[in-house]
Amino acid sequence: MLELIDVGRKVGAETHIDGVSLRLERGSLNVLLGPTLAGKTTLMRLMAGLDKPTSGRILVDGTDVTGVPVRRRNVAMVYQQFINYPALNVYENIASPLRVAGKPAAEIEAAVARAAKLLKLEPYLQRTPLNLSGGQQQRTALARALVKGADLVLLDEPLANLDYKLREELREELPRIFAETGAVFVYATTEPTEALLLGGNTATLSKGRITQFGPTAEVYRRPADIVTATTFSDPPLNVLAVAKEGGTFVSPLGVSIPARGVHAALPDGEYRAGIRPHHLSLGERPNTVPLRGTAVVSEVTGSETFVHADIGGARMVALVPGIQRIEPGEDVSLHFDPAGMLIFDAAGRAAGAPAPALAA
Repeated sequence: MLELIDVGRKVGAETHIDGVSLRLERGSLNVLLGPTLAGKTTLMRLMAGLDKPTSGRILVDGTDVTGVPVRRRNVAMVYQQFINYPALNVYENIASPLRVAGKPAAEIEAAVARAAKLLKLEPYLQRTPLNLSGGQQQRTALARALVKGADLVLLDEPLANLDYKLREELREELPRIFAETGAVFVYATTEPTEALLLGGNTATLSKGRITQFGPTAEVYRRPADIVTATTFSDPPLNVLAVAKEGGTFVSPLGVSIPARGVHAALPDGEYRAGIRPHHLSLGERPNTVPLRGTAVVSEVTGSETFVHADIGGARMVALVPGIQRIEPGEDVSLHFDPAGMLIFDAAGRAAGAPAPALAA
C-alpha cells in the first residue's frame, strides 16, 4: 500500500502540491485526473522518490520512505515522452530491468514475450529505437515498465502518442494487467473520458490539491464540489446561476427549472446549476426544459457535433449526436432534463445529494 499523509511540495514561494492525503491499495488502478499544471506529474515524482516533499510523509506498506531516493525503491515510471536506450534493440530494452535484477534467461525470455505480445511489438524486437515510430517507442517503454515487477508503477499520460485503435485496446487490457501484478498503479491523464474508460479509482486534482478521491464512476456521478465537476467534464461543464424559490430554480437568463427529486428539499436561496454538455439536446424530449438563444458556432467531430450557443448572454455548449449544420446567429433551442442537473451551494459544495467520497 502507498500512503501519502498531508504531503506538500513548495518551490520557492510557489506551492506545487498542497496537503495531499491518499491511500492506494496494492493491485489497484488509480487515475490522477486534472488539467495541465494541476500537479499530476509533481505528485507522481513525489510518489516515486524523484523529489522530496517539503511537508508530510510517504509510506509504503507502513514503512516511512519520505526522502528515500528512487534508486532505493522498486518503482517503474513511464512518461508521455518515451525514454529508451538507443543502442539496444527492443528486446534488450524490455529485458534491461530483468537483466539488472539478475533474473534467469528463461524467465527474461518469457516475460519479454508476454509484454511484446500484449503491446504488439513482436515484429520489432530486433529493431533499435531509432528505427521505430513514436508509438512503437512508447510501447517499448511501457513494456519495460510492465516486466520490471515494480511495487509502484507510475504512468504519466502514457497512451497520448499512440494511435486510436491501440489506445482503445490498451485501455481495455491495462486494468486486468494491473490487478494481476499486485502493484500500485497510478495513471495520470487530462482526459475525463480516459478516466471513465479505465475505471478503478480517480483522484481529481486542481491547483495542487486533491478535490475528491473514490471509485471513478462515483466521483463522476457525484462530484463533491463544482471544481471536481468541472475537472471531470470535457467539454467544459455549463454553469448557470440560479435561485431556488419554492419548487422552482429561477435563472437570470429568464429560465424556470422545476426542482425535482432530491433538489426539491433544498432550502430557498442562491445556487449554481451544472449541466453536462451531453445532457443537452437539440430536440425536445419528455420532461425537458428549453434554453433558447442563438448559435455561435458548431463543430462537427465526425459522429458528434459541439454546438456553442449564446443563451441570454451566457455561453453554453451542447454535445449532440450526428452532423448538425447550424449557422452562426441561427436560433437554437437546447433542451435538458432537470433530473440530470448538478446543484452546488454558494460555496461551490454539492447540494441536494448524499455526501460524496472525499479525498482522505
